[in-house]
Amino acid sequence: MCDEHSLNDMNEHLHATGADLTRRRFGLLAAGAMIATLPRAANALDVKEMDVDVKTADGVADSYFVAPSSGKHPAIVVWVDAFGLRPAFRQMGKRLAESGYSVLIPNPYYRVGKAASLPQGLDFSKPDDRAQLMKLMGALNPDTHVADAKAYIAYVDQHAAVDTKKKMGTTGYCMGGAPVFRTAALRPDRVGAAATFHGGGLVTDQPTSPHLLIPKMKAQYLVAIAENDDKGQPEAKTVLKDTFGKANLKAEVEVYTGTMHGWCPPDAAVYNKDQAEKAWTRMLANFSATLV
Repeated sequence: MCDEHSLNDMNEHLHATGADLTRRRFGLLAAGAMIATLPRAANALDVKEMDVDVKTADGVADSYFVAPSSGKHPAIVVWVDAFGLRPAFRQMGKRLAESGYSVLIPNPYYRVGKAASLPQGLDFSKPDDRAQLMKLMGALNPDTHVADAKAYIAYVDQHAAVDTKKKMGTTGYCMGGAPVFRTAALRPDRVGAAATFHGGGLVTDQPTSPHLLIPKMKAQYLVAIAENDDKGQPEAKTVLKDTFGKANLKAEVEVYTGTMHGWCPPDAAVYNKDQAEKAWTRMLANFSATLV
């Protein structure tokens, strides 16, 4: 949901759900609120966390990298949601690393500023905040996605903690869904698994629609759809299932009952623990089966 058409689609979609665009539905938890603590992975590995800089075609992306403390492991590149790189995603990345993966989570807005310097706590339901978010998101497009994906894959593939003999994975949330598709299509030889959670703009009527890239992919997919997103675009799941089927790619495309757009990050006002845990479990199952 990053080009102008997709941004317009996002606005129209939110209204189409019948939502009243309240903080409860589309924002993060209020400042000072306790972020949900995610369950620790069974047999969790010790991990090492670090802030890293990734050189790209357009500058330097400040990023979070976390991996098991020893050995080499499959790489995962995480594309965050519209609210950017923040503690909730660091928590999610650490949890993923504890399950045996080397995880890179870049700041998607590095062209504007470092994650720590960007506005915090923006709320999509507030006109001024929404305008700021739309401006940040509007600076991203299919070309920036592809350029950044090249840089991120190059970075993880030279990292000592990454096992390049195994396929890598990529995941995305909200606006991060589209770059997941573009990453998988860019390097089908490298990307073996992909997952999107309440991904936006995956199916559009434009020639840049991410779903049109499916025939170029070899990754096994999980597409976890919010219930209210499905109500706004009920045909998307069928288009995705059909397109994956024609490409002979395994894909689990599911609408998660009772969820609202943004339900997976633990700092979301609409966080749904039970369904987020279900989606997390399905993601790990995908990775375990394919990143070999």
